[in-house]
Amino acid sequence: NPTTGAVDSAFNANLASGKVTELALVGGRLIAGGTFPGRLRAVNPATGANTGYLNLSISGSVADNAGPVEVYRFAVNPAGTRLVAVGNFTSVAGQTRYRAFMLTLGATASLNAWYYPPLQNLCRAGSLPDYMRDVDFSPDGTWFAFVSTGFIPQSGGVGRDLCDATARFETGITAPVRPTWINYTGGDTLHSVAATDVAVYVQGHQRWLDNPQGSNAAGPGAVSRPGIGAINPTTGLALSWNPTKERGVGGKDLYVTPQGLWVGSDTNRIGGETRRRIALMPVA
Repeated sequence: NPTTGAVDSAFNANLASGKVTELALVGGRLIAGGTFPGRLRAVNPATGANTGYLNLSISGSVADNAGPVEVYRFAVNPAGTRLVAVGNFTSVAGQTRYRAFMLTLGATASLNAWYYPPLQNLCRAGSLPDYMRDVDFSPDGTWFAFVSTGFIPQSGGVGRDLCDATARFETGITAPVRPTWINYTGGDTLHSVAATDVAVYVQGHQRWLDNPQGSNAAGPGAVSRPGIGAINPTTGLALSWNPTKERGVGGKDLYVTPQGLWVGSDTNRIGGETRRRIALMPVA
């Protein structure tokens, strides 16, 4: 109950096991992603009953040490017609889909043709095979951006592989050869992303952006953006917006509102001020 804080006993999603890592209310359905059976489910927001709208087989682990198969995060475009998800899986609805997939949402939900085959590649950190961390759509839904962990790309992977990076893809290009752009941190994890018309906000424990040649150090052209930064959605280069933030493990949620950018984090200081765990920032 949003007024009293009491648990609404009428709602029970009845998940047999696992956890939920993402929720969104879409078209009157509450969509949940996680490690629970099925990994992606649409339930009645009043009762929690499974609507049956999402009935996709999501299976396969990207590596033996990747943990449970899961839909870790997803984003839905503003029109409610596309869903892009990231996580640990290799197959969706019987089709090969490593680490990311797109659904078409309508009267029924179906697997979209969008796929980026280089997502089958591992990054340099073999201990982080499940490296996709977040996704967000642009306000008009024509593109979306991923952020990731994984350390740096393997040899030959710069410009192709999504390793400790932010990458833009076009919603309407179903078989991209490369992202529209990639902005690398040079070896530091990004955990969360939020897209606007003028900026792609990213958060993690990164030290730099614009660092494709860096390997745990500032390479040519790298700019300091500790903990949080903003990227030009057109050029893929870091904007001057640079409040600075304690890095910690790295904040795992960003949310844009008309009032500004809400920053959820595990640290205490941002923009030179104490703002423990949550802050509201002016945007670029």
